[in-house]
Amino acid sequence: MPATLDTGVTLVRNATLLATVGETTFLVDPLFAPRGALPPIDDTPNDRANPLVPMPDVDLSHDAVIVTHRHPDHFDDAAKAELESDVPLFCQPAETGAFADEGFTDVRPVEDAGSFAGVTLHRTPGRHGHGELAEKMGPVSGFVLEGDETLYLAGDTVWYEPVAETLDRFDPDTVVLNGGAARFNQGEPITMGVDDVAAVREATDAAVAVVHMEAINHCLLSREELRSETEGVLVPEDGEEIEF
Repeated sequence: MPATLDTGVTLVRNATLLATVGETTFLVDPLFAPRGALPPIDDTPNDRANPLVPMPDVDLSHDAVIVTHRHPDHFDDAAKAELESDVPLFCQPAETGAFADEGFTDVRPVEDAGSFAGVTLHRTPGRHGHGELAEKMGPVSGFVLEGDETLYLAGDTVWYEPVAETLDRFDPDTVVLNGGAARFNQGEPITMGVDDVAAVREATDAAVAVVHMEAINHCLLSREELRSETEGVLVPEDGEEIEF
C-alpha cells in the first residue's frame, strides 16, 4: 500500500536523507562535506574528488540521527563537526565506541530493536557486495522505522535473501534503496544496480525509491539509466522531497 503524509522522505545527497515518521524526523547517513573536499575512493574506475555535487539547500532540522555504517560517504568529518554532540544517534553496536570517542554523548546502538519518540527502530541485515569483497567491506545495516506506517531504509546492500525476508517480515509501506551500482576496478557492484532494484520492485507492493546516485566517484549507475531500465520506481534528485 502506498505511503501517506504520515511518512516523508527527502533526499539530501547520496545516502543522506531526512526520514519523517509521524512527527519524528531522522537525519540518516550525514555527508556534509563541500563538493570536491574529499579524495576519490581508491581502486575505482575514475578519480574524481568527492562529493561530486554540492550540498543542496535543504533544512536539515532533525530529532535524531541514524548512521547505517561509518564509511566516509555515510558519515564524514564535516558531519562530525556540525552535529550536536548530544543528539540521539542510532548506529550499529560495533560502531558505538567510535562515536563515543568522537564526543557524542547519546549514542544508542541498536542490536535488534529500539524506540524513539513513538517510532520503533529495527536494525536489519545488509551485504555490502558479493563474496569475499562483501566481507572486506565490513558490517552494514538497514533500518526499519515503524510508526503508524513502516519505512524500510535498506542501506548499502545488494539484493540477497535477508532483504527479501525483511520485506516479508515488515511489509513496509515505503522502501528506500541505495543504488548507484558502486564498484571497484575488480569484482561485482557493492550497492544495488538495475537487477537488484528490479528484484525489490518485484518482491513488494510498497512504494520504492532509489537514492545513493551520482554523488560519489565509484557510483557508476546514472539516474537516467535506472529510470529507463526499471518501472514503478522513484529516482529523486538531490534536495527533492520524494512524492510517494
